[in-house]
Amino acid sequence: MTNFISCPEAKNLIESGAQLVDVRSPMEYQQFNLPKAKNIPVQQINLAAEELDPEKPVVVYCASGGRSAMAQMLLQQMGFNQVYNLGSAQNYLSC
Repeated sequence: MTNFISCPEAKNLIESGAQLVDVRSPMEYQQFNLPKAKNIPVQQINLAAEELDPEKPVVVYCASGGRSAMAQMLLQQMGFNQVYNLGSAQNYLSC
């Protein structure tokens, strides 16, 4: 199940304590990232259990929405119940 989230919803969640996760490569993350974002590349999302709180909402993003959709599915399989796909990082800048 893909829970796409709008820019205003994402900003509200993040301001309320949600975890923002950039699932792009470290190189992409260094070139540009959103404030407060943690970089966990989708290939390493299995490490998320060590770095993220499964009790708090998680907002994932990437460059276009493909990797974030995959990360969302994997996190949900790992027991994260509140995972939202922002899609592209540019979506966050749209509001």
